[in-house]
Amino acid sequence: MGGFFGVVSKKDCVFDLFFGIDYHSHLGTRRGGMVVYGEDGFNRSIHNIENAPFRTKFENDVLKMKGNIGIGCISDFEPQPLIVKSHHGTYAITTVSKINNSQELQKMLFENGCSHFLEMSGGDINPTELVASLINKKENLVDGIQYALDSIDGSLTLLLMNEKGIYAARDKYGRTPAVIGHKQDSYAVSFESFAYLNLGYNDYKELGPGEICVITNEGVKTLVKPGDKMRICTFLWVYYGYPSSSYEGISVERMRYNCGKYIAMRDNVDADVVAGVPDSGTAHAVGYSNQSGIPFSRPFIKYTPTWPRSFMPTIQEKRDLIAKMKLIPVHDLIEGKKLLLLDDSIVRGTQMRETTEYLFQSGAKEVHIRSACPPLVYGCKYLNFSRSKSEMELITRRVIAKLEGDVTDEILKEYTDPDSEKYKNMVEAIRKELKFTSLAFNRLDDLKKACEIDENKLCTYCWDGKE
Repeated sequence: MGGFFGVVSKKDCVFDLFFGIDYHSHLGTRRGGMVVYGEDGFNRSIHNIENAPFRTKFENDVLKMKGNIGIGCISDFEPQPLIVKSHHGTYAITTVSKINNSQELQKMLFENGCSHFLEMSGGDINPTELVASLINKKENLVDGIQYALDSIDGSLTLLLMNEKGIYAARDKYGRTPAVIGHKQDSYAVSFESFAYLNLGYNDYKELGPGEICVITNEGVKTLVKPGDKMRICTFLWVYYGYPSSSYEGISVERMRYNCGKYIAMRDNVDADVVAGVPDSGTAHAVGYSNQSGIPFSRPFIKYTPTWPRSFMPTIQEKRDLIAKMKLIPVHDLIEGKKLLLLDDSIVRGTQMRETTEYLFQSGAKEVHIRSACPPLVYGCKYLNFSRSKSEMELITRRVIAKLEGDVTDEILKEYTDPDSEKYKNMVEAIRKELKFTSLAFNRLDDLKKACEIDENKLCTYCWDGKE
């Protein structure tokens, strides 16, 4: 995943830029970067943040950087922002993207005069450089940005900065957000809407799908109007978004309360306490508790003083181990209790199984699991949520394969229907494999209701396979 932040100001912007980027640290674990433009031209810094927070790696850079325009990012994959010199002049660019047709685009670019790509990330072409190459095929920046948005199969939201200001472009189907804030003498553009609030900015506007704006210290001008089709990722609310963020006017925390409420309305479990699997499951659990009347409790605490989210190895087995090590049990809230846990989702199932075993070892009488979203049946085609290499890493797909043998698209669709016998068999098979006392998933119709926006604007591909 990843997030970005940019500032255009009539005075030095580095302080706002630094903290605005830092507020996106929940969205990435590998790279942080920032670039400013001032009297000395472009000044950029990129650091590895795998074993230390963004703030500690960049606090010395902030003392040296000066400029009234800047952009930066937290990235889970490639190093960025990049500084590019082309017939458009020199500009900096950062993206949040997933490019499924990267090989085809590379081939097309090579056949049309592109000589090489310089930025290689893990042996692959840096997707931000690929986007820049697409932009550079056109005669002006706006046409180039539009061309990049239209050419990519997947998703693309970007910030592009030159000496005049920042171009902000939201994905053509609005799969990821871009919002603008304003205060006297300054504008900020951000992935997460909360990131500029404590810096004194007020909400100015949220870009629509495919909208392209240019932001200068004089104001914001829309260069390409938004399109009609919206497919914002619903999983942003369920898991990735920070609780104080809002997308399309609906806050993450409110949506999560709604999820818990709707799950409780369909449930009749006998439990002593309701708990969230911290941190993203907490609001779901509060919503469940408020609706059901079962008391909310915290039978385990997430240890974060020296292990922030950025302290996560890239190897999945080590990530699972660290995730388990972060949860510290509170034995007198566990022993002899019937616990009901709300988690945002069940992906591979490894962490949830180990957490459940951990609770039983700590004296829990029963452990009931509720997932705030439906079973994940399809790997996401539009956002880099996971390092999964195959859909068979999803526990749902492994279980379906065991139940069916050969799996067709038609069979998969039957498993997405919560009223079907196949769905019930899948849920029971998952429950047995992960050793839960009981298991239930939120229904997709309830999940859509929880978002409180037109369901036709929501991307639900990972649950129902519908594009």
